[in-house]
Amino acid sequence: MNIKNKAATFFALLIIFLMAFILYWGTTKPIEIVIQAGHEGRTSGNTGAQSKRYREAEWNVYVANAVARQLKAWDIDVKRVPAKVGFMRAKIAVAIHFDSAKTPCHSGASIGYPSTKSFAFAQQWKKLYKNYFPYTWHEDNFTKNLQKYYAYKWIHADKFLVLELGEITCDKQTKWLKPRLKKIAHLIAYSIAKELGKDVKKPLL
Repeated sequence: MNIKNKAATFFALLIIFLMAFILYWGTTKPIEIVIQAGHEGRTSGNTGAQSKRYREAEWNVYVANAVARQLKAWDIDVKRVPAKVGFMRAKIAVAIHFDSAKTPCHSGASIGYPSTKSFAFAQQWKKLYKNYFPYTWHEDNFTKNLQKYYAYKWIHADKFLVLELGEITCDKQTKWLKPRLKKIAHLIAYSIAKELGKDVKKPLL
């Protein structure tokens, strides 16, 4: 087989693959809700923030699991995913994180999202959590990790939020956060359910 024939065969196979992928993508039903625990499963690279007492990845998993359980209790379809994800479609995706700071207590809560389609949902969450979380808030998408979160490319969601729920390297914040993690998870689940138009009871905080 000459070079021209090899090139033609390669491009023909590539076109067939792309067409099959587009067909599969178009006919795949979106998952209603995807909940991701940031850094879960990573053993190298960006494994998450860490203080002397706590690891972000462990808190992310705890909160993400509690959010998923609450949504399932409300009969909402949920897929719980770790840090590494494959291509998927979703109506709503939420990634759970806690921030860190080189100088302790110089960070706090924040929120990231990939487009204006998520803006109203982001502000709804921010209003809820701002009334509860008593520490620092940053502007939306204030870091590259929030602006260009890696999972935006993998999870194609109508609305996608990356939630930084507080600073795990600040003792003052972790003392407040730790006993409230389950309540925070319930508040996240409530925010998601309301965005779906579900009639659910607001948690007592």
